[in-house]
Amino acid sequence: MKLKTLSLAMMSMAVPSMVAADELLVMQQNENNWVMPAGNYANTRYSTLAQVTKDNVKDLKMAWSFSTGVLRGHEGNALVIDGTMYVHTPFPNIVYALDLNNYGAIKWKYEPNQNYDETVPVMCCDTVYRGLSYGQGKIFLNQADTTLVALDMNTGEPVWSDKRDDPKVGATSTAAAHVFKDKIIVGISGGEFGVRGYVQAYNMDGSVAYKAYSVGPDSEMLVDGNTTTSMLKPVGKDSSLKSWQGDQWKIGGGTTWGWYSYDPDTNLYYYGTGNPSTWNPVQRPGDNKWTMTIFARDLDSGMAKWVYQKTPFDEWDYDGVNENILVDQEFKGQMRKLLVNFDRNGFAYTLDRVTGELLVAEHYNPHVNWATSVDLKTGLPNRVQRYSTAYNGEDVNTTGICPAALGNKDQQPAAFSPRTGLFYVPTNNVCMDYEPFEVEYVAGQPYVGATLSMYPPEGETHLGNFIAWDAREGKIVWSNPERFSVWSGALATASDVVFYGTSGRFHQSS
Repeated sequence: MKLKTLSLAMMSMAVPSMVAADELLVMQQNENNWVMPAGNYANTRYSTLAQVTKDNVKDLKMAWSFSTGVLRGHEGNALVIDGTMYVHTPFPNIVYALDLNNYGAIKWKYEPNQNYDETVPVMCCDTVYRGLSYGQGKIFLNQADTTLVALDMNTGEPVWSDKRDDPKVGATSTAAAHVFKDKIIVGISGGEFGVRGYVQAYNMDGSVAYKAYSVGPDSEMLVDGNTTTSMLKPVGKDSSLKSWQGDQWKIGGGTTWGWYSYDPDTNLYYYGTGNPSTWNPVQRPGDNKWTMTIFARDLDSGMAKWVYQKTPFDEWDYDGVNENILVDQEFKGQMRKLLVNFDRNGFAYTLDRVTGELLVAEHYNPHVNWATSVDLKTGLPNRVQRYSTAYNGEDVNTTGICPAALGNKDQQPAAFSPRTGLFYVPTNNVCMDYEPFEVEYVAGQPYVGATLSMYPPEGETHLGNFIAWDAREGKIVWSNPERFSVWSGALATASDVVFYGTSGRFHQSS
């Protein structure tokens, strides 16, 4: 296939025998483009551009602006490919191609035809959408109604589409599709409606390669009890089924609405699974595997190589979907292929991404109180009974839990700079009261079972921080307190300037 989108400069980098499967490996090296949601396979959100420095950043001015016309939560960034910016909106998931050489003039627009009454009422939380992806001359749109659409990047015309699930049972899509090599990986949202989470892989022609669930029988999860490991040990046969009571796993959550990353060297891709359903832990005793879990899967087959469950038997809605950032760093005198994850539960995890070995697990917010630490040998959190909503029971309001359900960091992505070796993390500083109650499952109806109230930690005057984190030591290097929660993502640059935003302000730090 001719690679129409490569610039002349980039094409000179490619060898004549380069196949389409190698396309993104080349394209992500072009500093003038942003060809995937995180900028690169590793999810570092790092730009090698260095023109903006700490000395001239004060001179930045708006060149032009563009209104999408949709006044709901915008999450995820645009793509930039050879002078064209591809912009997405929340529901109804409009896609615009803007000409960057002509002040953002619209080159084409695509607006899906989706059923508002079926889809929007079951979306959580807000009608957000986290971005587009590119591959082989196509822009991939993962619509809210679970339809994956391939658009011709030059015209916006649909090439193919596939609807994989049904909003009538609460299944929706808020995450970006992710293109790795010759596969398109999509997840599913709807844990608050009892949707059973999964990832689905498509080939570039729109055919389905495989589907792998988060919970349930080994064959449906693409897990092998003998070869799939957790904490370096085989998980054993029916590891998920044995951790649920009865058939609760069938409506067990573990949805997959976060950011994904990929390592071409190992051919493994990484993602997190969300909270178990329902939020009332009394109704689902057990570890609820493999919700709240980091998965490492083979891209070609979908088989899970290793899993790590961060919050077994989640009692607080600490969704485990946050991005996994892949870096190669020296760790205790040895170069390691690392994976770093800042979880909603307030712990930052550093793992060997080849084996799944847990290397570091430390608080990245000093107010975390539901667990004192994580045992590096077992991987289990050392919980504080006072804050256990299951122990305190149904219809009991457990107070003062930190962090709140929205986490010390939600899906808003962190960045990594290879120049400094540090991670730059937008965080929340919020605690909560949590009261579980009994709830009955009805398809397409909310399946939550808890009442929450949220507030700042006692004595705090700010709801957020922007921190620099050393993942090898497990410590904060510096912190910028913010009045409001830092709900933006972060961008690190080669000029040692990092950018983020808050409610009302755009920031840079160096």
